[in-house]
This record gives sequence, C-alpha cells and structure tokens, in this order.
Amino acid sequence: MVHEEDAGHPVTEAMLDRNWSELMQELRVVQTGVQLLTGFLVTIPFTERFAGLDDYQRGLYVVLLVGSVLTTGLLVAPVAYHRILFRQRRRPWLVAAADNLARGGLLLLALVCAGVVHFVGDLVIGRGPGLVLALAVLAVLLGTWTLAPLLAGRHAR
Repeated sequence: MVHEEDAGHPVTEAMLDRNWSELMQELRVVQTGVQLLTGFLVTIPFTERFAGLDDYQRGLYVVLLVGSVLTTGLLVAPVAYHRILFRQRRRPWLVAAADNLARGGLLLLALVCAGVVHFVGDLVIGRGPGLVLALAVLAVLLGTWTLAPLLAGRHAR
C-alpha cells in the first residue's frame, strides 16, 4: 500500500513501519533521561534546603517540575496513541503525530534542562550568573538539537 508522497517519493507501509520503529527507539532513549530528571525534581521539596528558597526560586522550581512532567507526557503520548489506534490502519497519521509530539517534547526538554541549570546556578553562583549559564546551555542544546541537523540537511541537497 502506498500513502501520500514524501519529497516526491511514495511512502510505503515498510517506510512507515521503519519510521515508527526508529521514532519509538529514539523516544525510549530520551524518556529515561526525562523520567530521571522528573524524579530528581520531585524529591527537592523534601530536602532541608528547600525551606530556605526565596519566592523566585520556589516559583522557578514549580515551573520546572510542571515542565518536566509535561515533557514526560509529550514523549509518552505516542505510546498511548498507538494503543488507542492499534490495528485501525492509521499508521501515516500516527507517525506524523508521534513526530510532532517528539519534537515538542524535545523542545520542552531543552527549556527544562536550561531551567534546571538556572535553578541550580541561582543557588550556587547567584541569579545573574545562573541565568547567563542557563541561556548558554539553551543555546547549545537548541543549536545541536535543531540548527545543526537543519544545516546538515541543507548541505546534503
């Protein structure tokens, strides 16, 4: 069976199966890290130092915790989609939706990682330097996760 065209080439069932398998493997890798990060964030309020956080730090913590949980949700959603749509011949939609969820999850993960650097930096070296460090981390993550592959794709053409 052939589906809509991808860059001028027909998309076959075999291509969709391969794309799905590759995407699931990528999500397995990133889900572990996100779940560890979320687990780490969940434990922070139970430490002695948490009581000493100022309002800004507490607010940042809550934003990071919610962001990490939402990242987990975005990266796990393709599995839920697959369970709901199992054997309904919706593979083209499923692959496209999972791709969008993975991209959103990775973007949110970059923001949460930078936020964690800001949170820890704020505690250790101060608010300003922590923010500068976080912005540097965000630039590196977005650059390596998005800009580098986009530029490589352009040069390959």
